[in-house]
Amino acid sequence: MNRIYYLLFVLLFIAPTAVFTQTIKFSDYDGEDNRNMNFDIIGKMNDKILVYKNIRWRHKISVYDNDMKTLKSVGMAFVPEKTFNIDFVAYPDFFYMIYQYQKRNVLYCMAVKMNADAKPLSEPVLLDTTQIPVLTDNKIYSTIISEDKKKIMIFKIQTNNQKFNMATLLFDDQMTLIKKSRQLLDYNDRRDNFDNYLLANDGTLVLTYDRQSGNRDNSNTLALYTLAPLQDLFTMHNIELNEKYIDQVKLKIDNLNNRYIINTFYYKKNRGSIEGLFTCIWDKGKEKKYAAQFTELGDGIRDEVKRDGLLRFAFDNFFIRQVVIKTDGGFILTAEDYSSQSRSNNSWSRYDYLYNPYSLPSGSYYYNPYTGYYRPVTNFNDQNTRYFYENIFVLSVSKTGQAEWYKVIQKDQFDDNEDNFMSFLTLINKGEIHFLFNDDKKYRIISDQGISPDGTLIRYPTIKSDQKGYEFMPSLGKQVGANQVIIPCAYRNTICFAKVSF
Repeated sequence: MNRIYYLLFVLLFIAPTAVFTQTIKFSDYDGEDNRNMNFDIIGKMNDKILVYKNIRWRHKISVYDNDMKTLKSVGMAFVPEKTFNIDFVAYPDFFYMIYQYQKRNVLYCMAVKMNADAKPLSEPVLLDTTQIPVLTDNKIYSTIISEDKKKIMIFKIQTNNQKFNMATLLFDDQMTLIKKSRQLLDYNDRRDNFDNYLLANDGTLVLTYDRQSGNRDNSNTLALYTLAPLQDLFTMHNIELNEKYIDQVKLKIDNLNNRYIINTFYYKKNRGSIEGLFTCIWDKGKEKKYAAQFTELGDGIRDEVKRDGLLRFAFDNFFIRQVVIKTDGGFILTAEDYSSQSRSNNSWSRYDYLYNPYSLPSGSYYYNPYTGYYRPVTNFNDQNTRYFYENIFVLSVSKTGQAEWYKVIQKDQFDDNEDNFMSFLTLINKGEIHFLFNDDKKYRIISDQGISPDGTLIRYPTIKSDQKGYEFMPSLGKQVGANQVIIPCAYRNTICFAKVSF
């Protein structure tokens, strides 16, 4: 049954007569779409919403109309059983599905073009194959796309015998191969870290490299690696840290101004507390640093963001979540206070979270990035871990790396054993960044707080449904239009989807 709820609010923040309308439309809830299902919101095409769903070896795409009524649910009969890491590249009226499957000890990477009705427009095309040993992670292919979606890259990374071996395949938006390359670099798996694999609009691959000073230390070396579309080998650009230490490097491509933006929290001493934010803006055309700035986070900011404890520890649990580019070359950075606590071990280590997110198999293994998909809870009786997602820190930075203003969005979220209902989703609409996150313990009310370009914080009316039982998962949602987001929901033991229009 489809349920439609209209919520009408008066915005006193803007003008006494201003009217602000939010509409929530829920999809049908299907007993087959239970909470063990994996899903990915593909996007909006021809006024239809497409969602990929997977349970065990069954793959399907649900097609919804504008009212979130199910038009069809299409099984992917051409997808083999042992299929992993399905990625989607969506356009206004079609999409590519890129997937890999294993047959014996060979992995096959395939692509198929599909229309807005989830109907294949071509036969699946073989893109690449890899022979793997028996005890190796078989999810090895990763897909990245440029901001304008005119370039697509598929890559795989093998790290073995102190070598970093990366193979890349660059395609245009018709899936025509432009360039195939392979990189081989020296690599210490205990100290070296390659991350932030991004693709510029011209097809340049950009990534960051940092190196820890010791096996249990923060990094004190930072570099930017680039691979131009027709280039055979990486170009490395060293970034000076002035004898400071860093962790969790975040890279963003500014295609409009032809720059690469690096952000990372920094320390004055190894394994100390976070002192501030380091920003480096790299000029792509001139191949040199455009600006660099160490921004110390003072006691006034620390007092506002901290929940408890000493001021010097205030940012130690903050992680950079997002960087939004401004037209003038500046940007808005968001960071979130995150930690977890084990009932058997109360200690929380930022280092372990950053550098040991999962155990790697011995011998030969491949890079496997975190997907960000919904993670089903496989054992509801295992309540060993409590997750905490707290305040959001928002910082505006100029094109020369200077801090302009900041805001702190207060929130207090925790849950046992799963964090699918935690954190936040951003919606960019009419120059404002809206932060959407659960505002009650039952996950049925979403707070909507907007920040304007000049840093004004606006608290909009909450988003909620009068119908009981729907639990929102905002952080797993996706913006599909100028004023629309799709937010997954749990209803009883099923997964459904809500379209929220602003």
